Amino acid sequence: MKTFIPNFITLLNLLSGCIAVIYAVNGDMKLTALFVCLGILFDFLDGFIARKLRVQSVLGVQLDSLADLVTSGVVPGLVLYYLFSLTTQLTWDTSGIVPYFGLLVTLASAYRLAKFNVSDTQSDFFIGLPVPANTLWIIALPLILEYQSNDVVQVIILNPWFLVLFTLISSYLLNAPIKLISLKFKNWDLNDNAYRYILIIFSLIVILFFRFVGIPIAIIGYLVLSLISSKKLNV
Repeated sequence: MKTFIPNFITLLNLLSGCIAVIYAVNGDMKLTALFVCLGILFDFLDGFIARKLRVQSVLGVQLDSLADLVTSGVVPGLVLYYLFSLTTQLTWDTSGIVPYFGLLVTLASAYRLAKFNVSDTQSDFFIGLPVPANTLWIIALPLILEYQSNDVVQVIILNPWFLVLFTLISSYLLNAPIKLISLKFKNWDLNDNAYRYILIIFSLIVILFFRFVGIPIAIIGYLVLSLISSKKLNV
């Protein structure tokens, strides 16, 4: 029975992602973000509980990636589609092709997840930006527009060239040959997890002070801190 517990939690991730897709298609970015965050929480819990119960399985790995493809692959692509639609003053029923460029992130996420499934070297670190992290800074954009908008913010985020560059960078980082810190704790020792603790504290502080703007700042901090740790630890 306990072998099914983490898989059930993974299915909750998938369910959350499916609901987020519905809200994204309807242009409700607030509820889209809510269910994406819920899905990412389930994504963290399924692996954590599987390790604690010692019931990790090949099925669980595959199911996890399938759920992530929806929650952290399809949804961010739809969010970018929505933002592109705003910049070109198009609607969801338009035949314009510009907004579809945002779906490049969905393709890059699928490729990233497939590579992760066949890799046996990503237990202590990730190669490329994890899809949940990539999703977080994408869904932060419409939330910034909704709750922290001003003339400068709108000029930047609703600039189609900014979105093109942002989409390309996100797609690249997902599959970039760079080693990033994994938040999988094998123990709670300070020396073994110093960079993980620094990352968590830094992320909490910037999000607390900058709210939704703090999410992309935290992701950039994650990238910088990972590069520093890789050089110091020679990994």
